Order: sequence, then C-alpha cells, then structure tokens
Amino acid sequence: MKLRCPICKQPTDSETHAEFPFCSERCRERDLGNWAMEKYKVAAPMMDESEPEEIDTNEPAQPERTEHDDE
Repeated sequence: MKLRCPICKQPTDSETHAEFPFCSERCRERDLGNWAMEKYKVAAPMMDESEPEEIDTNEPAQPERTEHDDE
C-alpha cells in the first residue's frame, strides 16, 4: 500500500518502510510526541453527553413490586 507520510508528506510504502504509515522512525516519534503534547484533538463530541442514551433491549420490563407482593 502506498501513501504519504502524515508528518512530512514523503511517499511511503507498506512493503518497504518498517515504520509505515510513516516514512521513518523520526516521523513516527514526532507523531507520538504530538499526541503526548495534546496537539491532536477531537473537534466535537460524537454524541450529546447531556442526555443519557437509552439502551434498547429485547427483554420485557419487570413489573414494579408493591407492598402487597410479599404477602
């Protein structure tokens, strides 16, 4: 597979470069450093965390117990 290195944009090939998708160990370590320094960020949350997500299950709902159920 042939791509361009995400750091320096040099051509790289999965068959010839051991550091693929990077062209060299230097670019691979630079990318790791970018993650460590928090230079990469997710632009927006994938879901609205203010509202809990409802989980759809196929199990029937359990009826609520009342005080008279123990008798």
